[in-house]
Amino acid sequence: MNATISILDPEDVRVAEYRHMNDQPTRRAMEADEYFLSEGWVSIERLIETGHRFRSVLLSPSRVNRFRSFMDQPALKDVAVYVAEADVMHRIAGFEMPRAVVMSIDRKPLVSVAELAAASQRLVVLEALNDNENVGAIARAARAFGIDGIILSPTCTDPYYRRTVRVSMGEILHLPLARAVAPEWPAALDILHAAGFETWAMTPATSATNLWAAPVPDKLAIMLGAEGPGLTEAAISAATRKVRIPTRAGVDSLNVGHAAAITFATVDRDQKHKEEGGMS
Repeated sequence: MNATISILDPEDVRVAEYRHMNDQPTRRAMEADEYFLSEGWVSIERLIETGHRFRSVLLSPSRVNRFRSFMDQPALKDVAVYVAEADVMHRIAGFEMPRAVVMSIDRKPLVSVAELAAASQRLVVLEALNDNENVGAIARAARAFGIDGIILSPTCTDPYYRRTVRVSMGEILHLPLARAVAPEWPAALDILHAAGFETWAMTPATSATNLWAAPVPDKLAIMLGAEGPGLTEAAISAATRKVRIPTRAGVDSLNVGHAAAITFATVDRDQKHKEEGGMS
């Protein structure tokens, strides 16, 4: 079993990876494509399940006893486990974390859009989403309803930002991810079409096909835009179909996370119905 290491100085270089936790631009520059931070007990289990490599762990003293059961796991063999009192933790992270359980994790490389398309039947495409909690909620719903992976537009938020992983309950760690590069957006959708995918641009527009009546193809990519502006006109134009969730009159639209869950569940129900031979 690993021995814990006390951190007394917030400037200790051994915990440099845990600084500025609430400053997303700084975090993205620090982490690049090398590592990310994850927090909470559930994420530890997800990280072990998905074969991610732990770099180090940072704990509050009150969390050490509970963490000891994980220290016997092969994934945590020889991993440094740092412990810092509340005031030191505060100065490291930049905000109060009295019950912290945070891990620094090696990033796995993203796959290409073509690779993800070749290995999938159901995908979600996120364009310019910048709300980390929405991305986390979408990832959690994607795992619940059989989505095989996520494609990110060039300007979509970091899928491994600490809050995103936490809100997803660690489910985003199970999903293969691809990011289209800037010159290929939204032309990257052509890769999906060439692989036999139909693309649904989700929109509240009344001219769009009613979700309840939309025929679900064998290979489908569901496109979702940022809260407020939604999908760009270029992305909508590139899609094979516009689809809307019918809502009661007077309701403008749904939160993108809720809209995603409803759409995923509807598509998954259709798939299960096909697998059961159309029997009710």
